[in-house]
Parts: sequence; C-alpha cells; structure tokens
Amino acid sequence: MDKDLISVLVEGNCRGVARSVQGELRAFTHRGVADLFWLVTVEPGFLRGASVADKVIGRGAALLLVKGGVREVYAQVISSGALEVLRGAGIETSFGEEVANIINRTGTDICPVEKLTAGTSSPDEAYELIKDFINTHPTPLPK
Repeated sequence: MDKDLISVLVEGNCRGVARSVQGELRAFTHRGVADLFWLVTVEPGFLRGASVADKVIGRGAALLLVKGGVREVYAQVISSGALEVLRGAGIETSFGEEVANIINRTGTDICPVEKLTAGTSSPDEAYELIKDFINTHPTPLPK
C-alpha cells in the first residue's frame, strides 16, 4: 500500500482517502459509507484501479470497494467480514486491526450497514441495499 496515502489518512482531517490511477485524490469526510456510495454512484470510473485508505472498513464498504473495482485497500480497523470480501475479490488488503464486527456510533450494537450486508456477497445486491438504507436514513452526500 502507498505509504503517502496512509499518511494523508493519518495526518489529514478526513475519514478516508482514495487515489485514482491518474493520481487524483478524493478525501472522505462524511460518516459511514456515504462517500464511497457517492463515488460508486456519481464517479464510477474513479475507483477503478484506485488505492483507498480508510479509518474503518466494514462489510458494506468492502462490497462497495469491490463494486468500484479498487486495486488496494488499507484500513486502520477492518471487520472480519470486510477482510473476507476484499481478499475474496483479489484486492490487496492491509490493516492495523481486525475486529469481528464494526460497532455502531453509540457502541450498542453492530453497525447497521454491516448487519444489512451480512447476508450477501454480491457487490450489486449490497449497493442496492445500501442505496435503500441511505434513502431511508438520509446522510448529506458529497458535492
């Protein structure tokens, strides 16, 4: 994994960062999977072959990364389900800490998107589930 990209994640004021094959950067500033969902939806070519470094990657994010066609991923924290998805797709993956599940913001349960995507291995199906979730739990998306 590109050490410079990890440095941007650690030193920057962002939740994650992606570098396209052309060298263009996108910082993730929204909670959850909103930025990844936006990229897959609005700029689908951006992630193709890209490198991504993120603070937290759960199963839903991993399935979006697979759908986007990323080449490599670094996560400070990654769920076992996300690691299985990424490795199963042949995506080079490194991480700081592996956890059984990503926990929700209140610390009371498993992350809702992690739960939502637990029953699928299909990036397309996960995308539709996440789209429905975002539509019923509005989060401001990047502009």
